[in-house]
Amino acid sequence: MIDRITHVCVFTSDLDATEKFYCGVLGMEKRFSFTKEDQIIGFYVEVGGGNYIEFFQQDNIKNSQQAISHFCLEVSDIDELIEKLDEEGIETTEKKLGCDNCWQVWATDPNSIKIEFQQFTENSSQLTGKDCVADW
Repeated sequence: MIDRITHVCVFTSDLDATEKFYCGVLGMEKRFSFTKEDQIIGFYVEVGGGNYIEFFQQDNIKNSQQAISHFCLEVSDIDELIEKLDEEGIETTEKKLGCDNCWQVWATDPNSIKIEFQQFTENSSQLTGKDCVADW
């Protein structure tokens, strides 16, 4: 019935900083913009494999009003990602092996949304289907 998630929508008070972070730093591709009265009011970025994040300008939003707890992006080389974020001055947590046997590190985007980055291992629960014991 449901094939996959197509996008997550994020409101932002700074489209430019958001585009720089997702496209410039993380290397995602901006697929298209939303315009209204000849002004860009939002855009889509492709995460990979036909998955997207949608951003819309919302001038009166406060970062503390975000309804998204976090979202997670799979990466092929977590150490390379950590190096890139460090070069850009973006703080991350320490890399650790989660209880689901994925390498993970966390960062925060310009809209105060937490992003978990995961690199699967051959023992990752996402691949094996094995339950994991929460260790937090």
